[in-house]
Amino acid sequence: MKNFLIAFVLVFIAVSCKNGTKEEPVEAQKTETEQTTENNKDMAYQSFGEEIDDANVMSAADMKAKFEGMQVGDTVAVKFRSAVNSVCQKKGCWMRLDIGGEEEAFVKFKDYGFFMPKDIATEEVIVAGKAYVEKTSVEDLKHFAEDAGKSEAEIAAITEPKTTYAILSHGVLLPEMAEKQ
Repeated sequence: MKNFLIAFVLVFIAVSCKNGTKEEPVEAQKTETEQTTENNKDMAYQSFGEEIDDANVMSAADMKAKFEGMQVGDTVAVKFRSAVNSVCQKKGCWMRLDIGGEEEAFVKFKDYGFFMPKDIATEEVIVAGKAYVEKTSVEDLKHFAEDAGKSEAEIAAITEPKTTYAILSHGVLLPEMAEKQ
């Protein structure tokens, strides 16, 4: 009986400690989210993919500078704000974002798990994910041009691979218009 009581107390302590450590991070996370919401009362977002917030967001110019310091094969976790230049017109399965000058970042979505609205060109979005630099094949470039609705002549003019600034995004925020009061 004594051994049973000791075992019961040890199990109770182990379960109590385990639950205590789970509670703390969740509460800290809620507080951080509440602070983000508090700081951005006028901004509401449509969320796509995994839930992200609008804290610690780089500008498009900062993202361009980061890309320029990378080589093919490099990767880095990022979250940045930029204007949408174009979206896949078949499914919304990729976007091209303006990062300054004539440079764009090509955004695909993790595990093909979500799609963006096709009518958001010129809208500003916040994208979180993994940035990388790659060589895009002629075949892929032609496929993307076709998805974008380019003409046969424009597609035929693609004859060389291109170094591409790319993002594999796990979450996107699209601002909504603030409700008028």
